[in-house]
Amino acid sequence: MASHFTLTILIYSLFLLSSSSPSPVLGFNITSLLSNFPDLSQFTSLISSTSSVAADLSRLSSLTILAVPNDLLSSSSDLTRHRISPTSLADVLRYHVLLEFFSWSDLRSFPASGKLVTTLFQTTGRATDNFGSVNITRDPINGVVSVHSPAPYSSSSGSISNATVLSLIKTLPYNVSIFAVNSVLIPFGFDLMASETRPPPGLNITKALIDGHNFNVAASMLSASGVVQEFEADEGGAGITMFVPVDEAFASLPPSVSLQSLPADKKAVVLKFHVLHSYYPLGSLESIVNPVQPTLATEAMGASSFTLNISRVNGSVAINTGIVQASVTQTVFDQNPVAIFGVSKVLLPGEVFGKNPIVTTIPGGPLQGGAPPPDSSMSPESSPSLNGQPSHLSSPPGFREEIRSAAVLCGYQSLLIVLCCIGLYLVVQD
Repeated sequence: MASHFTLTILIYSLFLLSSSSPSPVLGFNITSLLSNFPDLSQFTSLISSTSSVAADLSRLSSLTILAVPNDLLSSSSDLTRHRISPTSLADVLRYHVLLEFFSWSDLRSFPASGKLVTTLFQTTGRATDNFGSVNITRDPINGVVSVHSPAPYSSSSGSISNATVLSLIKTLPYNVSIFAVNSVLIPFGFDLMASETRPPPGLNITKALIDGHNFNVAASMLSASGVVQEFEADEGGAGITMFVPVDEAFASLPPSVSLQSLPADKKAVVLKFHVLHSYYPLGSLESIVNPVQPTLATEAMGASSFTLNISRVNGSVAINTGIVQASVTQTVFDQNPVAIFGVSKVLLPGEVFGKNPIVTTIPGGPLQGGAPPPDSSMSPESSPSLNGQPSHLSSPPGFREEIRSAAVLCGYQSLLIVLCCIGLYLVVQD
């Protein structure tokens, strides 16, 4: 009787294990999703014809697309009457991709004064100031939601570059929303007829950091050490990804850590410790498969040393060195093959500064350890970002709830596995 009861529990547990649903996958194919709507076929075709935009979209986990229906796209002379370059077309399309998920109720709750939202175009580094963003406003009288450039702009046809949100086409909470708008959006100061040729590959990293307004210390150290020339030489091929500490990060270093007093060779290693020898846009960092990543310092000092552990913690990209944990706070530059991200702390390698967590004192705040996760309260409104605009690095609504649900599911499955093992043991004993 006991053996029969035990065997019944075992079979039932195995059934529950096999029927448990896996964690949801956040990835999606935007062009495939858009192709389900014939009225958006021309807009979909434009995205499909610009492979760089399609690739960018595939790496994002939370976005809102402002799509122009066929009849309104045909009447928008900016894209249909002129033979614009593929690069210019790609950037205009990127300007229609918001780097946040918005539902219809979200848009209707916007204040009349508007909200500045970052677009995919801002991450290319080709937008002037914050003109890679859009300002979304809602008329409190009629409820009309409008999207326009942060500054007034007249296109070559003389029309004002703004659009009205017509309807919600599709939403997949909390990953993607597609809204129909009544006009093509053109970034402020954007020249549709500019030559296709862009500045050749070879970004001036120091200038990019100075233009970021919050990286003066890092820019000075890179220039003085001479390693910036090595970084720029590595831009070809697989590209590079740089994690650059903001000025405040250097100011909050404890007295026991003196970067300036390090010998030149060790200082160069520390700076190389902030660079991956591959191009990773933000979406790739958020979903990175192998969290342990070698750096340029790894290449200089030997395998298995000077590696960074990259993960997603509390809605932000976290970078753990073993003694310091920093979070990505903003995108400074992102154009294949170079990505530059601002980080909240100086990445100190344990191989140079020991294995104990670094504790820093922030004026007016509590002691901050290097190993704990980033501040869970970080949000687009509170985290620093490029040009003073909100960062888009926070998790979409419901993300933490999904994580908690997954944790409960994992615990439930673990319990069932234990029951199975006990059942097998009892069957064997009988």
